[in-house]
Amino acid sequence: MRRVRPVALLLGPDLGAPSGVSTHLSLLFGSKLAEEFSLAHFQVGSEGRNEGLFGRLMRVLGSPILLGLAVLARGASIVHVNTSMDARAYWRDLAYVIAAKLCGARVLYQVHGGALPQQFFGRSRLLSSFLRGTLRIPDAIVVLAREELQAYRGFVPSQRVLAIPNAIDCTLYSSLERPQANAAAPLKLLYIGRVVRDKGLYEALEGLKAAQARGVRANLVIAGSGPEEQSLKRFAEKQGLCGTVAFAGPVFGEGKLQLLAAADVFLLPSYHEGLPYALLESMAAGTPVITTRVGGIPDVVIDGVNGLFVPRRDALSIARAIITLAGDRRALARMSEACKRTIAAGYSVERQSEELCQLYWEMRAAGRVKALPRSR
Repeated sequence: MRRVRPVALLLGPDLGAPSGVSTHLSLLFGSKLAEEFSLAHFQVGSEGRNEGLFGRLMRVLGSPILLGLAVLARGASIVHVNTSMDARAYWRDLAYVIAAKLCGARVLYQVHGGALPQQFFGRSRLLSSFLRGTLRIPDAIVVLAREELQAYRGFVPSQRVLAIPNAIDCTLYSSLERPQANAAAPLKLLYIGRVVRDKGLYEALEGLKAAQARGVRANLVIAGSGPEEQSLKRFAEKQGLCGTVAFAGPVFGEGKLQLLAAADVFLLPSYHEGLPYALLESMAAGTPVITTRVGGIPDVVIDGVNGLFVPRRDALSIARAIITLAGDRRALARMSEACKRTIAAGYSVERQSEELCQLYWEMRAAGRVKALPRSR
């Protein structure tokens, strides 16, 4: 007799959208979690929709009602909300949390970066108290990093908070063949992701220019798109970097794998992050990183072992890191192997899906216990 799997609704943007949450959901739909639970996607956000202002307003107002109807129609026992601690996502997803709870579902609230709860409403005690109350509504909160785990447990000590970091399918990267390091060749730097200011890309270009001024041969490929793309191209031209900086546009699949295999260093000097998939993918491919101590990155990167840390908004430190790695290709090769070991040991999708699967079952069991009538 075929076993009926419990239904879990996973909230997030369009699965084809170029975002970390879309990648997260796509991996879960192909994981062991989908064998234990019947997973269904409920789209939130505007990605993949062709709508005007009126259509957007109607979606914002009506989408929580549609979620409630989906919970009831499918008999969903779990609603997995994927959000971030920024104003737009918080207020939008609070409506989904309330709708799911009113319809009897257990709610998992997974936070993909953003501000820590103590900082979210600044110095407003009233709004911070409101935030604390709303964070008690879900049945569990999942964060990506140890720093976030400590912050959320301190902010809502009565809530169940767990750290389950992002993960990737390591098999995609284990067979990549990296060319042997050539000390005479220019250092090949790579960035993959959205082209936005808070990724530190302007500082990256300034750092590259400063390293070149000290005689280092290095080039940079920027793969992605975003609101700063044209401005960044003009900035690169102004810096005289047109011959050593290439804009590749968005890359996926085999094209992304080829870029990762060819790169010597992954450059990610972000101002803030959760735990970026681009970082995990680069390290799984054996590409050491120059990055910042933000979000969950310090949980993965060990300075001098599988990458180098630089302060935020510090172009000269980026330049020094580029000079260091360009001048020691043996150390770069050791870092490459350390990157692969780090990801294989702790950031595989198998590990992530097992932890989420266990959490789903525990949440369902707790819900059944609470639903039992009291004995007289």
